[in-house]
Amino acid sequence: MEYLVQIIDYFGYFAYIALFVIVFLESLPPTFILPGDSMLFLSGVLASQGYFSIPLLILTFFLAGVGSYIVSYIFGKRMRDFIIASNDKYWFKKRHIDYTENFYNKYGGKMILFGRFVTVVRSFGPTFAGAAEMNYRKFLHYTVWGGLVWALSLPLLGYYLGGVIPNPDSLLMPIMIGVVLVSIIPAVGEYLYRKYKQRKNVVTGDTNSQ
Repeated sequence: MEYLVQIIDYFGYFAYIALFVIVFLESLPPTFILPGDSMLFLSGVLASQGYFSIPLLILTFFLAGVGSYIVSYIFGKRMRDFIIASNDKYWFKKRHIDYTENFYNKYGGKMILFGRFVTVVRSFGPTFAGAAEMNYRKFLHYTVWGGLVWALSLPLLGYYLGGVIPNPDSLLMPIMIGVVLVSIIPAVGEYLYRKYKQRKNVVTGDTNSQ
């Protein structure tokens, strides 16, 4: 949490701009190592201590999260054009784009929505969505809703815990693990359901063939 206090001390009121830049860059592939979820949570904790305004924090994180996803999507589309024009000259080939397209046709919405809470997915998911030419209106729909849930949940959670629990930053890791587990439950559930359906179809097919 010390680095956030240092940002506040150094930038003053412009700390919101610094947070915007960090979150914006963190959601792009080259800079995925920057703090994301942890910074939202800890910023909420500091807001409970009077360092930030929680409404301004939420607005800052929402705009940065949505804006970075749109830029990442555009970058992915540019990357797609480059790969196709290269005629499989580089490691990432057209067949990889075809696979990505199939994946995003099935799971693109859930990837954009729930991937917000997984660092690597948050940084690379929208880029691959652009490379797969995921429908832009669909992409923007899930981007806005995912960004809203992300920008609301983690700062508000930090704000609440910062007001009722001493040293809430010590709970960051368990909270992040819990968020990731909750975010992947729908994907795991659908995977298990599909496996069940496939097994059931095989059994039914064998029964009918006898």
